[in-house]
Amino acid sequence: MKKIGVFTSGGDAPGMNAALRATVRWLSKHEVDVVGIMRGYAGMIDGEFVAMTPRSVANIIQRGGTILHTARSKAFMTPEGRSEAAKQLRKEGIEGLVAIGGDGTFRGAIKLIQEHRIPTVGVPGTIDNDLYGTDYTIGFDTAVNTALDAIDRIRDTAASHERVFFIEVMGRHAGFIALNVGMAGGAEVIALPEVPIGPEEVAEVIRSSEAKGKGSSIIVVAEGAYPGGADTLMKAAKEVYPFEGRVTVLGHIQRGGSPTAHDRILASRLGAAAAETLVGGSSGVMLGEVEGEIALTPLVDAVEKHKEIDKDVYRLAEILAE
Repeated sequence: MKKIGVFTSGGDAPGMNAALRATVRWLSKHEVDVVGIMRGYAGMIDGEFVAMTPRSVANIIQRGGTILHTARSKAFMTPEGRSEAAKQLRKEGIEGLVAIGGDGTFRGAIKLIQEHRIPTVGVPGTIDNDLYGTDYTIGFDTAVNTALDAIDRIRDTAASHERVFFIEVMGRHAGFIALNVGMAGGAEVIALPEVPIGPEEVAEVIRSSEAKGKGSSIIVVAEGAYPGGADTLMKAAKEVYPFEGRVTVLGHIQRGGSPTAHDRILASRLGAAAAETLVGGSSGVMLGEVEGEIALTPLVDAVEKHKEIDKDVYRLAEILAE
């Protein structure tokens, strides 16, 4: 291959820039021209291409977000939109793609491969850590540490005022952030989409904690763990057992900020490995890290197979909350 395109798509994740940097510099080192595609699939359709060199990605490894920007594209969800994207790629002379993103990004890549035979490999960039075939996705570690810092601060306030705080973190369909943050933050309750918990159970934990002399409690709630999120869960629990409570929704604060060392190293390894894999002739795979080693997983498996949370960690968190 003489020219490869790289793009970021979907929700931004800390470390995307580090992955982009590694991809561009590996390809440049091996005398392959690199084209950055702005705004993901939307920019692909509009032909928003920019030539990239090692200097284009200087001083970005520490930056959150993505210098290529990202966008949702309804047009790309249609066959006509994908045909226009393929037309623009061929017009530019792009022979293959490195896609940095999550579930939606990879589903789009699968369509491009199936319908237009454009070789594509994926790099898992999503804070949700919900892709099968990698122990950790790029951005997850940073999101967990960002949320944990907030919870540590909230716990101080909760103790001072003797209140129960319900803290909502991201995770509509997967509870990896909530589980890890709850474990590390010493939460009394961790509500996950994978482990349904009702207001009666939450109320009982709060009642029991008060009976043991605890002046405050932290309830970590993944946004998809209960219909309506943390606010609705707290109101329902109060109807079972009255208590003084507050809700904090961390929201998009979890997406931003400088990536941790773990995310920078992971992104650098996977970005370079993606470039090498694509140039080597492979397509339709995601580059991940499993037990410290680079692993290739079919894109279809990455999005279709279910990645399980660690139930042992969940059970341990319950024990330690006593």
